[in-house]
Amino acid sequence: MAEPYAIEMLNITKVFPGIIANDNITLQLKKGEIHALLGENGAGKSTLMSVLFGMYQPEEGIIKKDGKEVKINDPNDANDLGIGMVHQHFKLVECFSVLDNIILGVEPTSKGGFLRKDEARKKVLELSEKYGLQVDPDAIIEDITVGMQQRTEILKMLYRDNEILIFDEPTAVLTPQEIEELMQIMKNLAAEGKSILFISHKLNEIMAVADRYTVLRKGKYIGTVETKDTTPEALSAMMVGRNVNFHVEKKPATPGEVVLEVENLTVVSKGAHKKDAVKNVSFQVRAGEIVCIAGIDGNGQTELVYGITGLEPVKSGTIKLQGRDITKASIRERSISGMSHIPEDRHKHGLVLDHSLEYNLILQTYFGPEFTTKAGFLKRGPIREYAERLIESYDIRSGQGPITAARSMSGGNQQKAIIAREVDKKPELLVAVQPTRGLDVGAIESVHKQLIAQRDAGKACLLVSLELDEVMDVPDRILVMYEGEIVGELDPKKTTQEELGLYMAGAKRSEVAK
Repeated sequence: MAEPYAIEMLNITKVFPGIIANDNITLQLKKGEIHALLGENGAGKSTLMSVLFGMYQPEEGIIKKDGKEVKINDPNDANDLGIGMVHQHFKLVECFSVLDNIILGVEPTSKGGFLRKDEARKKVLELSEKYGLQVDPDAIIEDITVGMQQRTEILKMLYRDNEILIFDEPTAVLTPQEIEELMQIMKNLAAEGKSILFISHKLNEIMAVADRYTVLRKGKYIGTVETKDTTPEALSAMMVGRNVNFHVEKKPATPGEVVLEVENLTVVSKGAHKKDAVKNVSFQVRAGEIVCIAGIDGNGQTELVYGITGLEPVKSGTIKLQGRDITKASIRERSISGMSHIPEDRHKHGLVLDHSLEYNLILQTYFGPEFTTKAGFLKRGPIREYAERLIESYDIRSGQGPITAARSMSGGNQQKAIIAREVDKKPELLVAVQPTRGLDVGAIESVHKQLIAQRDAGKACLLVSLELDEVMDVPDRILVMYEGEIVGELDPKKTTQEELGLYMAGAKRSEVAK
């Protein structure tokens, strides 16, 4: 008799207001396999995994573990059954340490009820050593990179000895090196007999690690295929219902006047150590070109963007936008002066999650005469019309259209909303940080086209990306950051991923012309 599946989700249907998120979906996970769940943004992947983890209750369908039907009322039930989940948007307490987050809810205590943190620290350090998940147990979550937050979430699952591991977009925030490490970790976990469900949009990494794939489209089950029987092109067509062009089509750039000029910029680290994260950096971005800041996460890119966009004060140096000194300007002044910003952390800096989609789409412009009366009241009619136009133009999918709460939308559609708002302002300078994070192949193609269109319209684009394919394919110039300094300027047409990797790792350095 065949061994029962580790997990079976049979005929699952989940409905939200205005949308059937999961429409009669069946998913079967074998023991010790890595099973990828694919689909467009809003296809219902995260919803299906949230049903398995007990965060949602399905309207119809049953779940079986090891051949026996189980009822998962909440995440505690899931944990008791050995099911763990790393969410797309991490579930960490920002003001707690890494160690406190890992042990939260399963704290080891003495008979007198006192915390035995030494024991927990030992287990966490052993796990981090075993699986190559380097973390600082004492670091505070809000001070660490998203990559380390990701590792904290994975350790949280391993600390609880979960045997069914759900990864929702695990690589969206990681560097190429961290992605390779995570792929190896997943293979090691599967070899130990753990079963992994893995949501991702990155077809190349899925092809490298998954045994089988299940594809969803618009909430419906499309099919399950084995890795050896398919190609990235076939998978992308299954996901989006059409063929996708993986290569960015663009004509040569014709750079014009300098739009952004950064001179001798120094920005202090946000972490506890207060070192200089950006050290005396100078560069220019001209109208009609895309300049990409590349580098391994944590080398000062985040602080550089914070300094340029006004999220953090700079220690020294100047920032000029179209010749005007904006070093000490407020965020709104920068926005009005022609700067748009697609932020790295869409929840922290991109959206007001409990506001409606339409209000999020006017966050940068609500105070203008288009949306506000002279008496200071919002004009609801024009706001609704504007939101509907952007929803249509940028294919933002949400259950209730303009009135949908931003929090309830899929991560990819939240990202589309931010891109729509920032690009539609027709900025002179677009600062785009990880703009395709968490997007499906069809949406990535669309974002790249929008960046090229901005460039071709004579606008300046500063792209910050950790995706090597994106770094090589989209920009006209690449500036590599390493330990807070720009160590190389490369022409993507004349360089290779290997050479770029050497600069990113600090093994190579050149004198960079301003």
